[in-house]
Amino acid sequence: MSADENPSHTAAAGPAIILVEPQLGENIGMVARAMANFGLAELRLVNPRDGWPSEKARAAASRADHVIDAVKVFDDLASAIADLNFVFATTARERDGFKAVRGPVEAGRALRARHTAGQRTGILFGRERFGLYNDEVGLADEIVTFPVDPAFSSLNIAQAALLMSYEWMKSGLEDETRTNFSGPEMPPATKEQLHGLFAYLEGALEARGYFRPAQKKPKMVDNLRAVLTRAGFAEPELKVLRGIISSLDRFSPAMPRGDGSPGDDPRRLPAAPRNQSPDKEE
Repeated sequence: MSADENPSHTAAAGPAIILVEPQLGENIGMVARAMANFGLAELRLVNPRDGWPSEKARAAASRADHVIDAVKVFDDLASAIADLNFVFATTARERDGFKAVRGPVEAGRALRARHTAGQRTGILFGRERFGLYNDEVGLADEIVTFPVDPAFSSLNIAQAALLMSYEWMKSGLEDETRTNFSGPEMPPATKEQLHGLFAYLEGALEARGYFRPAQKKPKMVDNLRAVLTRAGFAEPELKVLRGIISSLDRFSPAMPRGDGSPGDDPRRLPAAPRNQSPDKEE
């Protein structure tokens, strides 16, 4: 081990991410960034090709400096995982042996359960070009693989780390579908409101001669009603639609907005000519 200090045996905030002989500093940095996105901070490197520290890694980490600053470097894989209780090895291809194989969702939950039980865990990621050797996979307890297209199964190391980091964070949520923010809560529209909108629209379209030819009006009305009375509209959405229809009903290209009072129906009350002087008393 080339680090000055032995790794702490205090339970970390999550599994350690172990990169075996990573080749590019940029890839190390992108792994650090992915880890920071999902609350992981312990990154271990086994014999990085270009040495350590790496300014390229720091730049690619995009301000995940706390991960970069805490990196520990090891001369061999056995030393890098010596203090861990359980290790997953990531691989995209089938391996001989008797190890259990998990998908990322199941692996994330398994890591969470072991972490909750006080165990120290880690996830191994292999080289950018060809991953892990069989004997390196043999040092792990179980295998995790991703449901990728067999015709294009190679994942960038940062992508693989991102997937596992995401599954780790998701496994700790009370609701795995929860998001950090949500859309506005809107009361659903009542049928009375939906029917009212449709009646208003039908009246506006009738006044403008939309239903042509007349014999097709029943079918056109049925089609409009099918679209506008579907389930799912919220009350504020109907207000937006009604406002649009109201504007179209009141103004037209022949009498655009500004030619008269919004309270005047332009079909009945033409606006007074502009710049007309008031009548003078004789």
